[in-house]
Amino acid sequence: MTYDQLDSLGIDHKWLAPLEETFVKYDISTPQRQACFMGQCAHESGNFKTLQENLNYSAEGLMKTWPSRFPTKEVADQYARQPAKIAGKVYNGRLGNTSEEEAAKYLGRGLIQLTGKENYEHCGSGIGADLLADPALLLDPRYACLSAGWFWGKRGLNSLADASDIETMTKRINGGLIGLDDRKAKIAKALSVLG
Repeated sequence: MTYDQLDSLGIDHKWLAPLEETFVKYDISTPQRQACFMGQCAHESGNFKTLQENLNYSAEGLMKTWPSRFPTKEVADQYARQPAKIAGKVYNGRLGNTSEEEAAKYLGRGLIQLTGKENYEHCGSGIGADLLADPALLLDPRYACLSAGWFWGKRGLNSLADASDIETMTKRINGGLIGLDDRKAKIAKALSVLG
C-alpha cells in the first residue's frame, strides 16, 4: 500500500502503518481482502474519521434505532441527548457489561466499533493492549486498526472476502445490511485502487 493509494481513497496518511501491520497480522494479504477490509472499515468509521460511537440521539432517533428499548416518545424523552444514559439503557446486561457505568465506558470504538466489556477484554488480549484499563486506546489509529483486524479474524471475514460475499460479511460486522450499497461502492473503489 502507498500514500498515493490512500490519497485516492481519501484516507489520511496516518493510517498507512496501522493498515500494513493489521494486514500482516490478520492475513489480509490479497487486494480483494484488503479492499473488503478497507471498504467495510470506511463505511463503519465515516472514511476512517469517526472512531467512537456517537450516542447523542434525539428521542425520535432512539425510537427508530432501538424501537424495543424506546417504544414510546415518553420513554425516549427520558434519555434523549444523554449519551452515557443511552449507553446504559442499550448496552447494560449485554456484551459483558454488568452496570450502566461499564456500558458507557465500553461503547463502540475503533474502525469497526468494538462494543462491550467482553469484546474489549478479548480483543485487548488478542492485540496486546489493556483495553479494559484504557478504552480510549481504540481511538489511536494503530489500535483502532488492529481491533478491526482482530474482529475480522474472529468473524472469519477473509473467506467471505475471497468469495466476494459482501452481504454475509456485512451481517457479521453490523448485524444486518445497513449501508450495503455504500459498503459495496467503497469496496469496489478500494479494489480499483489496490488492483
